[in-house]
Amino acid sequence: MSLTADTTPRAVFTWTPRQSDFDAFAQLSGDDNPIHVDPEFSARTRFGRTVSHGMLLYTRVFGHLEALYPDRKHEIQTLMFPNPSYADEELTLSFSEDADEAGLVLIEIKRSRDGAVTLSGTCHLGDPA
Repeated sequence: MSLTADTTPRAVFTWTPRQSDFDAFAQLSGDDNPIHVDPEFSARTRFGRTVSHGMLLYTRVFGHLEALYPDRKHEIQTLMFPNPSYADEELTLSFSEDADEAGLVLIEIKRSRDGAVTLSGTCHLGDPA
């Protein structure tokens, strides 16, 4: 499922998360689940390797939203994580404005390699300051 398939992105960015990003986020957040930080453990799971924290992905999204809309507050976010994001695999982040609803930004992160959506969501922006 793609929220942004029928829209023209306002902005597109790429980012390759590293295991060091997962480790640093685990230390900062306290979420040290082995699926994120233990490659040996993760190798025995259905994913076969470590996967990103969903909120690590969102911190990247949040930073881009702040840069794209510096005078707008984030009122409500909705997020889904339908597929995993892996260390050392490039991601493509897309931001599109909804043509039917002012202030609604459609957000999507896909694995660049296979196009699998790893974060799908929206952000309702408040009025300009």
